[in-house]
Amino acid sequence: MLVNDFIKFREKDWQRLQLLIDKRRGRSPLTADEVRELGTLYRAVTSDLALARRDYPGQRVTQFLNQLLTRTHSYIYQQDVSDLRSVVRYFTQTLPRTFRKTWVFTLVAFLLFIIPGIVSCRLTYVTPEAGDLFGLAAQREILAEKKIWTDIPVNQRPYTSAFIMTNNIRIAILVFGGGISFGLFGVYLLVVNGLLIGGAFGLAAHYGMGESLLQFVFGHGVIELSVIFIAGGAGLQLGWALLNPGPYSRIDALGLAARQAVVLVVAAVPLLIIAGTIEGFFSPSTETPLVAHIAVGVLSGVLLYTYLILAGRQADSENDLSAESNQG
Repeated sequence: MLVNDFIKFREKDWQRLQLLIDKRRGRSPLTADEVRELGTLYRAVTSDLALARRDYPGQRVTQFLNQLLTRTHSYIYQQDVSDLRSVVRYFTQTLPRTFRKTWVFTLVAFLLFIIPGIVSCRLTYVTPEAGDLFGLAAQREILAEKKIWTDIPVNQRPYTSAFIMTNNIRIAILVFGGGISFGLFGVYLLVVNGLLIGGAFGLAAHYGMGESLLQFVFGHGVIELSVIFIAGGAGLQLGWALLNPGPYSRIDALGLAARQAVVLVVAAVPLLIIAGTIEGFFSPSTETPLVAHIAVGVLSGVLLYTYLILAGRQADSENDLSAESNQG
């Protein structure tokens, strides 16, 4: 069948499906009959797309059907925000499964941070004046006097904690939003933050204050940095969708990537609240030994990654079994 014959034969169903979806723009609800019709058309157009990908992979009709099904999928699977079951499902299944599905982007974000961090740490440890290049002149002067800027008076810790939470959430959002610039701004933020933090540790180690800085950072840092990497990875997903949209238009590819990436970014807020609470109230405590700070950081990391790696795996197995039975 020629592509023009295929279009003429099926375009009435495609137009009807578009009409049903477009009723959403006017906030017009579908009738019961229209809902059943929508389901039938959705399945039919899915078959059309499979056929188009096989027989007409380079034709515009294939891209059109991709876009049409993307819009239809979004319309059908709208969630009722008042249903608490969706919130429970988000934390028990959607979030950890999405993290596992997109772990490569998180790993890339981690590498974009840690490699510049190691370089700047070594550089400032050997040549502390190099810290001035990273904007760490004030920190270098403080460390040279055997002091550290992380000493927070007890009566100021509640306010400091709130400020830290807000600032960290802002950074996570910026790193995520940087993906819109084809990932370039997100990459820039990850690299710069890696240089700053690595440079600060190098300076602290040079002036013999490395243990003090480690004691302050370790308790909250595991969660805090993990969230930055996850948010950075989510932003990189947006950038990759724009750079490599595949069979979709860039707008549709971005929309698909955003729905997946937002799942990860939403989790940044509660996790950074936890990290900010630890950073504001526990991390500045100099009375608590270093081993206790390390224990808190390790425990928080183990809990976080155990959850992200293991949660929702039962649902994954059930889906795999269902898919196998359907194929059989």
